[in-house]
Parts: sequence; C-alpha cells; structure tokens
Amino acid sequence: MKAMILAAGAGTRLRPLTDTIPKPLLPVSGKPALEWTVLWLKRHGISRIAINLSYRPIPVIAHFEDGSKFGLKIAYSVEEDLLGTAGGVKRIQPFFDSSFVLVYGDILTDFDLQALIQFHKDASREPHVTLSLIRAPNPTECGVVELDQAGRVVKFVEKPKEEEVFSDLANAGVLIFDPEILNQIPANQFYDFSNDLFPKMLSNGTPIFGMLLPETDYLIDIGSHPKYAQVQNDWPTERCKTWLKAANREGETDS
Repeated sequence: MKAMILAAGAGTRLRPLTDTIPKPLLPVSGKPALEWTVLWLKRHGISRIAINLSYRPIPVIAHFEDGSKFGLKIAYSVEEDLLGTAGGVKRIQPFFDSSFVLVYGDILTDFDLQALIQFHKDASREPHVTLSLIRAPNPTECGVVELDQAGRVVKFVEKPKEEEVFSDLANAGVLIFDPEILNQIPANQFYDFSNDLFPKMLSNGTPIFGMLLPETDYLIDIGSHPKYAQVQNDWPTERCKTWLKAANREGETDS
C-alpha cells in the first residue's frame, strides 16, 4: 500500500517559526516533525510515499531526498498554486493504483495503522473512504461526523457553529481511500475534502466509513503554537517509546 502526506501549507498558524523553516521540518524530539510520520508509515509496511509541497519545498526535498536513506521511495508534487486537500491528491492520481493511506501533514500519531487498513477492507466492497475518528473536546474546530450502527458516515460538517454541533466524533486526519474515489474530484482546480468531496459523496451515495481510535492512542495536530508546545513535552509517550527508539536506530543506520 502507498501513502500520501499533505504538506503543502505555509504553516501560517505557526508564524514566526515558519517564516524561515518550512512546517514539515520544525523539530520534534530531535527530528523534523514530518520525519516521525514517515517513520510511522514505514513501521506499518508503507514503502512508497508521495508528499505534496508548496511553501519552501527545497529544504524538505533536500532532507528526505528520494527516501532511500529511510528505506523508502518518496516522490514529490510541488504545487505552484495551492490545489486544496483533494485537488493536491487528484494532481498525482496516476500514482495510486490501489487503496492508499492519506495523512494530513500536521498530524503526529502512533496509532495502529494496520487496524484502520483492515477496518477499511472489511467495511465494504464498494469503492469508499474510511476516516479515522477521535472524540473532539471542541467540535467547532473539526470536521464532525455522525455514524450509523454499521460505522457508515451519515452526516459530515466541517467546523460547525456551536449551535450546529451534533456529535463529538471528528476526523482525525488519517484516511484510507480507494483510488476510484479520485474520479469524483475535478482536475486542475482547488478542491477540498471536507468542504467539497465528502458532501458530494454523501449526496450521491458513495460510502464513507469511520473508525473511532482507542482513547489510549496518541494523536495530535501540531499546527498551532499551543499544540506544538505541548508535543515537545509529551512526545514520545511512554507507550510508544519502544518503537521510537527503534525508529531512531533505523534512521542512524539508514543515514
């Protein structure tokens, strides 16, 4: 299975840190934040990764190169004009020849990706999308979903107003896509998953499923100053120190 990491944003919420350093290279526990995501994907059997970039792409490409020093193959899609979350994936549609993992670049996590992949395989034989879900303390900051008893999404609203909140289940930022879904995304234009594609899928009956992650799993969006400060204190967690130590050893060996 392949993966794509969405990392084209300019990191405006993290200024002035990102005035000189691209957000993917901001350090977390001795490594660039994006490197932890790359190593997490590798740990779960992903060997080919695409990364979309736009703001200061050259330092990111210089750090990761072709991925061989991490035991992976990494390809890049550099967007001169931002295409949105869905538009960025559509731009490299030929890269995806089977179901693939999509990770928002702000996410840092250690959850069991194989469990999400298996849930996706079991959910439906129809082409579909599977969202990882968390319980959000403030649903107005998230893409909020409602599930039926089979785990199928019946409602999705991006950042609802306080009076419109109907659930605390929120898109966690790691998804599994079947490649056929990309045919619903128009080419060469800005297009967003939460505001454009998911409402379209719900309206035309294309399945979206959601799997709630265990509360013991670690997942954080480090795209703001408070969360970036928090992750410096609690990453690595006690539970994931073993694989992080292994990742450090692999990185030292590979480089």
